[in-house]
Amino acid sequence: MTSHKRKPKQCANELDAMTDSPFKDAFKTARAETGVLTLDVDGEPIPLILRYRDVRLAAKNWQTYSSDAPFRVPVPSEEDVRSVRQLPIETDPPRHTQVRALLEPVFRQPQQPDYIQRIEALVNELVDQAAAGEPIEVVRDFALPLQSRALTYLLNMPEAEADIWAQWGTHVFRDAGDGGTGTTVDRYIRTQLTRAARDENGEDFFCALRRMQLDRRPLNEDEMMGIANLTFAGGRDTIINAVSVMVAYFAEHPEHFIDIADDQRQINLATEEFVRLISPLTFIGRVCPHETDLGSTTVAADGRVGLCWASANYDETVFEAPEDVRLDRSPNPHVGFGSGHHTCLGAHQARVIMRSLIKALASRTGGIEIIDATAKTEDNGEYARWLAYDSLIVKVLPQ
Repeated sequence: MTSHKRKPKQCANELDAMTDSPFKDAFKTARAETGVLTLDVDGEPIPLILRYRDVRLAAKNWQTYSSDAPFRVPVPSEEDVRSVRQLPIETDPPRHTQVRALLEPVFRQPQQPDYIQRIEALVNELVDQAAAGEPIEVVRDFALPLQSRALTYLLNMPEAEADIWAQWGTHVFRDAGDGGTGTTVDRYIRTQLTRAARDENGEDFFCALRRMQLDRRPLNEDEMMGIANLTFAGGRDTIINAVSVMVAYFAEHPEHFIDIADDQRQINLATEEFVRLISPLTFIGRVCPHETDLGSTTVAADGRVGLCWASANYDETVFEAPEDVRLDRSPNPHVGFGSGHHTCLGAHQARVIMRSLIKALASRTGGIEIIDATAKTEDNGEYARWLAYDSLIVKVLPQ
């Protein structure tokens, strides 16, 4: 194991680096008082379910809290940035179960030893490159290429495609400064599906979509588009946020990674703790087909609610000292990747990337110096929550 050679210098920035922990519970008061916090989203009241037990129960109860609502599961809604229903996330059982079963073989690949080795090699390569050069901006020059190149492995696509995907930015619908628009993504997917229609023996993701069947028929164009759309949009900023946060944490606490780098179980525990702390998606929308009571709050028929993962992950009735970073926390029943039948398909991919990053930072660098950092926050009036970084400039020190 590599010992840490140099202590990274402290960084003065709006988060005071990581010395004043940014992992704060933005929902503590509302969760304790009522368990519900109502947001105003473009004039629409959306109550968030905050308590861990209530969130878990709601995630299972698709009859009351439905996902069968095209464009309305994300908040804000996405009618203006995409043209198709995302599958399987915008469906309920039994259709959801059928679509998810088609995709399981693709998204379970990260559990295979050869796939893990390939991701580890990719992370090692990028860490080595970072340690051999000038300071880098982690979000766009490290995390985004890492996410995009790793996705080519999952989809069995040429690695050169990652350069195209990276141009879409950190969020394919909302990072328009990097060309990330729904139209751009839709056009790319249609082109790939057209190409796949001519390649009967192709082994990539788009060719696989062409061979998939529902109800003994091939997927139609909208179904293939909806699956591919979610594949590119879902989890993209999740991985990018997690990578940037972990790099910053290592800069301030290198010994915490170094101490566990040779113990796979401890690496696994640390990864789960970062997922809990970061809670990549604050909440997700559900639609109530019928009028529904949430304590003292009534949701009208066809009204939306939010399942607040970020609040549930800091529920002090489940997690002791939830704002503390405990990389050996066990048990850790977080809902950072969702809960119930909609648990994130990409969770295996995210985990193998995060685990590989812990190993690489601990064993292949002499530390990290933070040069500058700009916080990425979510503030809609009712709560303010730190997510990650809009920009994180660091100097990676060689071994």
